Amino acid sequence: MLVDFGRSGYLEKARQQPEKVKMVLNKVKTDGLVPTINAVRSKLDQPIPMGYSNVGRVVEVGSGVSGFKVGNLVLSNGSHAEYVSVPQNLCAKVPEGISTSDAVFGVVGAIALQGIRIAAPTMGENFVVTGLGLIGLMTVQLLRAQGCRVLGVDFDENKLALAQQYGADVVDLSAGEDPISAAECFSRGRGVDGVILTASTKSSDPVHQGATMCRQRGRIVLVGVTGLELNRADFYEKELSFQVSCSYGPGRYDHAYEEGGADYPFGFVRWTEQRNFEAVLDVMAAGGLSLDALKTKKFEIEAAPKAYDLLLEDKGALGVLLTYPEVENADDTISSRTIRLNDPTPRKGKEWPILAAIGAGNYAGRRLLPCFSKCDAELKVIASSGGVSGSHYGKKLGFQQTTTDTDVIFSDPEVDGVIIGTQHNSHAGFAVKALENGKSVFVEKPLGLTIEELDKIEKAYEAASEAGASPILMVGFNRRFAPMVQKLKATLVKSQEPMSMIYTCNAGSIPTDSWVQDLERGGGRIIGEACHFIDLARFLAGSPIAKIQAVRMLLASDHCFDTATITIEFESGSIAAINYFANGHNNFPKEQLTVFQNGKTFFLDNYRSLKGYGPSFSSRTLGQDKGQVGCCKAFCNSLRSGDLPPIAVGEIFEVAKASIDVHTMIREA
Repeated sequence: MLVDFGRSGYLEKARQQPEKVKMVLNKVKTDGLVPTINAVRSKLDQPIPMGYSNVGRVVEVGSGVSGFKVGNLVLSNGSHAEYVSVPQNLCAKVPEGISTSDAVFGVVGAIALQGIRIAAPTMGENFVVTGLGLIGLMTVQLLRAQGCRVLGVDFDENKLALAQQYGADVVDLSAGEDPISAAECFSRGRGVDGVILTASTKSSDPVHQGATMCRQRGRIVLVGVTGLELNRADFYEKELSFQVSCSYGPGRYDHAYEEGGADYPFGFVRWTEQRNFEAVLDVMAAGGLSLDALKTKKFEIEAAPKAYDLLLEDKGALGVLLTYPEVENADDTISSRTIRLNDPTPRKGKEWPILAAIGAGNYAGRRLLPCFSKCDAELKVIASSGGVSGSHYGKKLGFQQTTTDTDVIFSDPEVDGVIIGTQHNSHAGFAVKALENGKSVFVEKPLGLTIEELDKIEKAYEAASEAGASPILMVGFNRRFAPMVQKLKATLVKSQEPMSMIYTCNAGSIPTDSWVQDLERGGGRIIGEACHFIDLARFLAGSPIAKIQAVRMLLASDHCFDTATITIEFESGSIAAINYFANGHNNFPKEQLTVFQNGKTFFLDNYRSLKGYGPSFSSRTLGQDKGQVGCCKAFCNSLRSGDLPPIAVGEIFEVAKASIDVHTMIREA
């Protein structure tokens, strides 16, 4: 599916994703055509790691991991690579006697097994499996291992023949055989107990056929992908149950389980993802799964493109295996955590700073780092946790090296500045380490998630300054560098009168399970994004914050604290109201600012237009410019010239602490 999508043109991609087309059109209305085109191209250009089934030897065990040791042969759902880093709950030890080429089917087998667990078959029951691909054929075998009679349905004669080998009766749709009458006969006129759909089709026919085949109170489980135009009468008259199976089982898409390593209590959740992996491997060890006929072909990893070609060209292909060479030399380039991407170019001048970046996720790779590539700076090293995104953006943006070892950056004497664009909970730690190594730091907001983290950064900054490193500490408060904001600021400073400001951010809803909403990782949206607007108000007022307060909208189901109004009083007498609302419509412009001062009013609309009333003027641009490039250039210019930082360090800590205070207020409200 991914390869087919990746090879299609823009029109075909749009046809396959009509909901994304609507999002693009809405973005054009609010942000402009050019920013939208750039965003779409960047998104479509982003690589996706392939694969989710592998077997290999453990070479290193992370801290806090139990149950595994170096040398263990394990099954995991990691992607295709010579070295894979996988959380412990997504691994299972391979029992003795199972070959690696058999064991690697355990992850796919867990998908089949989870569908069966939902169907809850008992010995002697009759089941239909519609769609005899790789997962369907494994479903047939696992049902047979549980003492069930199975009827397989497909168009492919070869797959039907395999199902027969595994003990199933079959229905050949290509020969015009009627699956409903076949199921009636197969179930001795009683209707089948259950149907497991492992087909991939846009049609809703498999669901309708399954409902017709079932007995009273039968059950249908969707493991594959089908149309879902359900006929109420099909289900109502027989009181049928219908459920969609989620991948490998309980724990899937639960960050605490998959990434955090928190297991579910065995007595309450008997079968989890990991325990399903183990169960399939145990069935293999007992001889309950025959896999040789499911192995279509093997390819060396170097020939992986041919393997994907085979999947697209041969619809009868089942399990395609990729094999890797043994790594005998520990110093082999395969095991290196740092690799060269682009040949180093002669330094363009001593005044050009050398930068390194940590983080190559969506925002860093698509928005932040491209801005730095437009600055007068040399990009040396980019670090990412998995390596794929770092390699992609490193090549694209001209970095010399990519690494998964951040110590390479901190210990490099050539690196002048470190760009931190990782998840929020890592910002403070990386910033402190960079400052301790005498590096200047650009931290994509927020600076830190707690007052304690800010205190550590402040101490590290002071220590580096006292040691003569003269580091520049910068946070990506880009709004103050937007061209229209700069124009507005130049107008406002002509008067000494205080001002009143209203900033409205139509932030839009973000799911509660997003990492941004996670207080441990993202810190919440007030700290993570509303800090922008606190900083902008501080910049325009040109005066320290005297008092800050906040109230939030109270909803019984509101666990995100992301719809709030923040009020600020400045020492100069200026005031600001910041409306950060997550309950609006996304067609409405995201950001608007109104400033009132001394008989004049100014209105900034989504960084695309600025209007003045008092002096009357109007300024408009074709594209939105929120100041990202200007912010990055200001940091590089300070590094190059040694001048004062673009934002006074005191202001940075003042805004960061104010944001945390606001977050605390609304959480405790």
